[in-house]
Amino acid sequence: MRDVLNWQHLVAAVVYSGLGASVLCVLFVIVDKLTPYDLWQELVQKQNRALATVAGSFAIGLSIIIAASLVG
Repeated sequence: MRDVLNWQHLVAAVVYSGLGASVLCVLFVIVDKLTPYDLWQELVQKQNRALATVAGSFAIGLSIIIAASLVG
Protein backbone atom coordinates (compact mmCIF):
# COMPACT_ATOMS: atom_id res chain seq x y z
CA MET A 1 0.00 0.00 0.00
CA ARG A 2 2.92 2.34 0.62
CA ASP A 3 3.96 2.11 -3.03
CA VAL A 4 0.53 3.21 -4.21
CA LEU A 5 0.34 6.28 -1.95
CA ASN A 6 3.78 7.79 -2.36
CA TRP A 7 4.11 11.47 -1.34
CA GLN A 8 6.59 12.18 -4.12
CA HIS A 9 4.08 11.04 -6.74
CA LEU A 10 1.32 13.10 -5.14
CA VAL A 11 3.47 16.25 -5.05
CA ALA A 12 4.60 15.70 -8.64
CA ALA A 13 0.99 15.28 -9.77
CA VAL A 14 -0.03 18.53 -8.04
CA VAL A 15 2.95 20.43 -9.47
CA TYR A 16 2.38 19.16 -13.00
CA SER A 17 -1.35 19.84 -12.76
CA GLY A 18 -0.63 23.42 -11.74
CA LEU A 19 1.92 23.77 -14.52
CA GLY A 20 -0.53 22.41 -17.09
CA ALA A 21 -3.33 24.70 -15.90
CA SER A 22 -1.07 27.76 -16.04
CA VAL A 23 0.14 26.88 -19.55
CA LEU A 24 -3.49 26.43 -20.65
CA CYS A 25 -4.44 29.86 -19.24
CA VAL A 26 -1.46 31.57 -20.86
CA LEU A 27 -2.22 30.00 -24.24
CA PHE A 28 -5.88 30.95 -23.98
CA VAL A 29 -4.90 34.59 -23.28
CA ILE A 30 -2.55 34.52 -26.28
CA VAL A 31 -5.34 33.22 -28.53
CA ASP A 32 -7.65 35.88 -27.12
CA LYS A 33 -5.11 38.57 -28.06
CA LEU A 34 -4.66 37.13 -31.56
CA THR A 35 -8.36 37.13 -32.43
CA PRO A 36 -9.85 40.32 -33.89
CA TYR A 37 -12.67 40.42 -31.30
CA ASP A 38 -12.92 40.18 -27.52
CA LEU A 39 -13.64 36.55 -26.63
CA TRP A 40 -14.97 37.35 -23.17
CA GLN A 41 -17.45 39.92 -24.48
CA GLU A 42 -18.62 37.54 -27.20
CA LEU A 43 -19.07 34.67 -24.76
CA VAL A 44 -20.62 36.46 -21.79
CA GLN A 45 -22.44 39.51 -23.08
CA LYS A 46 -23.53 38.36 -26.53
CA GLN A 47 -23.85 34.69 -25.46
CA ASN A 48 -22.35 33.39 -28.68
CA ARG A 49 -22.86 29.64 -28.31
CA ALA A 50 -20.95 28.73 -31.44
CA LEU A 51 -17.88 30.57 -30.18
CA ALA A 52 -18.32 28.97 -26.77
CA THR A 53 -18.26 25.54 -28.41
CA VAL A 54 -15.12 26.43 -30.35
CA ALA A 55 -13.42 27.87 -27.25
CA GLY A 56 -14.35 24.80 -25.20
CA SER A 57 -13.06 22.46 -27.88
CA PHE A 58 -9.88 24.49 -28.07
CA ALA A 59 -9.43 24.22 -24.30
CA ILE A 60 -10.00 20.45 -24.34
CA GLY A 61 -7.58 19.98 -27.23
CA LEU A 62 -4.89 22.06 -25.55
CA SER A 63 -5.45 20.19 -22.29
CA ILE A 64 -4.90 16.85 -23.99
CA ILE A 65 -1.71 18.10 -25.65
CA ILE A 66 -0.36 19.61 -22.42
CA ALA A 67 -1.19 16.46 -20.43
CA ALA A 68 0.55 14.26 -22.99
CA SER A 69 3.63 16.46 -23.01
CA LEU A 70 3.86 16.53 -19.21
CA VAL A 71 3.44 12.76 -18.86
CA GLY A 72 6.13 12.12 -21.41
